[in-house]
Amino acid sequence: MSITATQLAAFAAVARLGSVQAAADELRVTQPSVSAAVSGLSRAVGAPLLERDGRGVRLTGPGLALAEY
Repeated sequence: MSITATQLAAFAAVARLGSVQAAADELRVTQPSVSAAVSGLSRAVGAPLLERDGRGVRLTGPGLALAEY
């Protein structure tokens, strides 16, 4: 499975903002499209990148590594 620029942009926004909804607002797309993009990226890299944290999300170990890259 290939990684797209859309998936990377969605993940980067979520990583920076700590919220799927905030990332969707910034990217001017829907929340489900950001969630789908990040889910697809997680499948492509073979590891969960985010985990739910109350009302937001936080990066997993692999998510932190990808965000730094």
